Amino acid sequence: MVFFGQRLMGKLPFKEIYLHPMVRDAHGRKMSKSLGNVIDPVDVVRGVTLQQLHAQLQHSNLDPREIEKAKCGQKQDYPNGIPECGTDALRFGLCAMTQGRDLNLDIQRVQGYRFFCNKLWNATKFALMYFPNGTTYKMHTSHLPALSAMDRWMLSRLALAVQKVTAGFQQYDFPAATTHCYNLWLYDLCDVYLEYLKPVFATGSESEKAGARQTLYTTLECGLKLLSPFMPFLTEELYQRLPRADTSCPSICVASYPTEADTPWRSEELESDVDTVLKMVHLIRSTRSEYNLTNKQKTTFHVIIAPELKVKQLRALMRSLQSLSNSELSDEQPPTGCSILTVSDKIEVHLVLKGLIDPQKEIAKLEKKKELLSQTVNKLQQAMAATDYSVKVPTEVQKNNNEKLSQSQGELEKLNKAMATLKLM
Repeated sequence: MVFFGQRLMGKLPFKEIYLHPMVRDAHGRKMSKSLGNVIDPVDVVRGVTLQQLHAQLQHSNLDPREIEKAKCGQKQDYPNGIPECGTDALRFGLCAMTQGRDLNLDIQRVQGYRFFCNKLWNATKFALMYFPNGTTYKMHTSHLPALSAMDRWMLSRLALAVQKVTAGFQQYDFPAATTHCYNLWLYDLCDVYLEYLKPVFATGSESEKAGARQTLYTTLECGLKLLSPFMPFLTEELYQRLPRADTSCPSICVASYPTEADTPWRSEELESDVDTVLKMVHLIRSTRSEYNLTNKQKTTFHVIIAPELKVKQLRALMRSLQSLSNSELSDEQPPTGCSILTVSDKIEVHLVLKGLIDPQKEIAKLEKKKELLSQTVNKLQQAMAATDYSVKVPTEVQKNNNEKLSQSQGELEKLNKAMATLKLM
């Protein structure tokens, strides 16, 4: 009524109105009292026990037989009731689940976003410890000089998030917008950058610390602004705790939203290099986990990189992120007694495990991997040997097959070398 009243007076309260899809339960069923799957948003925000859900049915106009049926449905879907998720987690979850013509409301996902809120809170409070008392900062909106490669990587990931979230809002693709906010905070900032900063603030130079603080502050302020439409309460609380030099903006709700022009830091080349190094880190951590190595058992690793790649830059990045793998990079030639981890056909990591693992067990694992790679090579070679292959198969597919065959053959060669090395242990 308010909308139509203002329209008749020649005023439009909104230029555009978004109509969300029908909200269903996690199984895709339409919410119905007889099924006992109706979800009150207040119950999701505040939490409710199974007994309280049952009690709500007693005040409905359902037939007694339908009440028992509904109770069974509630017990199946919410055996422990609905946990307290909070307003921000529910809002974020609804936007993340808005796909197609239906919105299947999964309470477990909403609870997962509550844990995400906790992660944001703890990560921001932890990051704020790196800023000396009394110092204030501004979010930079220009190219920043004298930053480390990882500082520039963090800003590049921030620029990507701004680009993707903005596009998500423009296209009403809210799942894309929430996904990139989630990835920025959880994976880029928490899992990688904050872990990288620990040794920087412990043993780094003053210039390294200054660059890190500026990068970290910019990421925090811009990241909170990106999240604000989805999580207005949490972001407001954290925004007020930032050591802001510009206090002219009293609330994040009225602060200017980040734009691509504000974040001119994207570097796809740097992101690709860091992705490669993070793959190495993941392989080292996975191998350590496979052999149940504790954090006290430090390992050393050697990286062998093909000359055509940017060896110096990759090694520098690996040294910056070596703490993430709980291992130390060595510049010497790898000794015998290493587990050889194949990153690609041009990169391999030699992890020194002599005296820590069973060589026969490692050889058995490589044999299985070799068998799978051999099957891939044989299938590709058989397909490419067909008489009509060059005619019937699209050029792009032929190109991909050639690249996959070359890479698989390169990995096979390296696996054979790795197995020969382990047999000497």
